[in-house]
Amino acid sequence: MMHMFHSISRLTLAIGSSALLLASASVSATTPDATFTNYVQHCATCHGMDRLGGMGPALLPENLARLRKPAAVAAITDGLVATQMPAFGELLSADEIAAITELIYTPIVPSPKWTETEIRASRIEHVDPSTLSPTPVFDADPWNVFLVVETGDHHVSVLDGDKLEPIHRFQSRFALHGGPKFAQEGRYVFFGSRDGWVTKFDLWNLTVVSEVRAGINTRNVAVSPDGNYVAVANYLPHTLVLFDGDLNLLKVLDVVGKDGVTTSRVSAVYEATPRKSFVAALKDLPEVWEISFDPEAEPIPVGVVHDYRMREGEFVPGYLNVRRTVVEDVLDDFFFTQDYSLLMGASRNGTGQVVSLDARRKIADLPLDGMPHLGSGITWDWQGRRVMASTNLQAAEVTVIDIDSFEVVRRIPTRGPGFFLRSHENSRYAFVDSMMSPEAKHILQVIDKHTLEVVHEIFGTEGETLAHIEYTRDGRFALASHWEFDGAIVVLDAETLEEVKRLPMRKPVGKYNVWNKVMRDEGTSH
Repeated sequence: MMHMFHSISRLTLAIGSSALLLASASVSATTPDATFTNYVQHCATCHGMDRLGGMGPALLPENLARLRKPAAVAAITDGLVATQMPAFGELLSADEIAAITELIYTPIVPSPKWTETEIRASRIEHVDPSTLSPTPVFDADPWNVFLVVETGDHHVSVLDGDKLEPIHRFQSRFALHGGPKFAQEGRYVFFGSRDGWVTKFDLWNLTVVSEVRAGINTRNVAVSPDGNYVAVANYLPHTLVLFDGDLNLLKVLDVVGKDGVTTSRVSAVYEATPRKSFVAALKDLPEVWEISFDPEAEPIPVGVVHDYRMREGEFVPGYLNVRRTVVEDVLDDFFFTQDYSLLMGASRNGTGQVVSLDARRKIADLPLDGMPHLGSGITWDWQGRRVMASTNLQAAEVTVIDIDSFEVVRRIPTRGPGFFLRSHENSRYAFVDSMMSPEAKHILQVIDKHTLEVVHEIFGTEGETLAHIEYTRDGRFALASHWEFDGAIVVLDAETLEEVKRLPMRKPVGKYNVWNKVMRDEGTSH
């Protein structure tokens, strides 16, 4: 089976004999010999004998979570033109294709490992950084450049935010996820893919610098502002992986609870600039982790401490080690106050907590319903109060919360459950989608931040998704995603709310403005 994405390096990962034996045992034990033979003949060259990926993505249930089985059957049968994967409908019968589909959705037992050895061996340096230009090679304002992630054919487009035109396009790893992260005043961009690949891209030189595979199933990456530290959150294996700015491995943190037994997936990792640290949300443990990248960080007490000031007791260095905050419930979706002293976290049962990262404890409850998506939260000033607003993945509302009192000040009805909420410090409007609603996913609603009312609606094609706003640097234009294979970036005048132009794209799922992200504009998520 040809690869489902174009490998920049054409690297096929080396697999040791022990891994082959494990893969053979785990695959053969759960499928007929004929199916395993077909997999080896048609799929293993690109996707790996152990299904962990090579030139093509990993074929595991965790990595295929967003690809329904009928779509997988169609891809194997008809091929994927955009990624050069051939059709196998004439080589394999419908039953054989169905059997291979069942195989790739079958978990490998025991869970596959991805250790320091594999991580180090996977690193690729595409160019010598010393040969790159110290200034941008394009004429556009580097602060007003957008990156557009196109998942339809696994590309990233670079847009000039002043002319609102593409200036470059390049092939990405398969299934980028979690949003690109910028460093060194926007020069470097780090991408994470669901298959664990981390890519360092020099935006000024429009070139991929280096790559490394941090895991098998990855959620997102976070990067220090100076670009010297990179953190990667993994679902599989249960690790948080730390790199330097050149993607050389620094440390693998096994995510094990305070009990020393229970392990957890990492939902997401965030960079907290004022604290010089990364903060991790854990999917399966009632803990919040903080890892400082400050070499002068205070030691972390472990075990019994007799006198903290005199350092009497057990301590470990504060640098690149875990500082735990134990909470009352699993929290895996975070919003931070601007100074990063407090985080708001949502739990699976719809409740929320406010956690002080300084006091390392819960300080308040949040009166939330449904499944609030706090990671999409934005802030602004309203009637002399600082408020935060977020979408809800289950309820048709935007919830507005006073950050000081943690009280809900308004529940704004929407067309349906939404995912993204975006604004800009220079705009009186906030845009919200209803992309979780089959009936309303083509509608964007515009909220007046002064009145907290929906004042306008923007309609796309019924049955197709219109979502994810990102403003230009000055807030003059708002760019929306027509989230379809033959989609487009829809440019809106942020004052009149009229459409200005469209830029055809291949399923543009997200767009990210350098200025807004680096300067942490209050209207975008961080």
